[in-house]
Amino acid sequence: MQVAESVLYFVLAGLCEIGGGYMVWLWLREGASIWLGVFGAIILVLYGIIPTLQPANFGRVYAAYGGVFIVMAIIWGWQVDKITPDRFDIIGGLIALIGVSVIMYWPRS
Repeated sequence: MQVAESVLYFVLAGLCEIGGGYMVWLWLREGASIWLGVFGAIILVLYGIIPTLQPANFGRVYAAYGGVFIVMAIIWGWQVDKITPDRFDIIGGLIALIGVSVIMYWPRS
């Protein structure tokens, strides 16, 4: 149960970081409403809060989150920007997830 909860926090944090950042991007780069940028900034604050719910220490959580972010950014680009990941994106994403698993969930004595 603890691993499933941890994975959920990683996914929620990733959605907040990528989604919030994307809204700010749309405001500044694509001319969207400032309100979209403000909403994106609020979501980015949530991104800062969600990882504090993880059971591990700060350094471990943020190191592992980097791998989760890599995979989520690839998926975001595929689904939102319609950029199909190539085999190297997929291989790199799998390597990143292996790293996340070792950092966060490998048994320690």
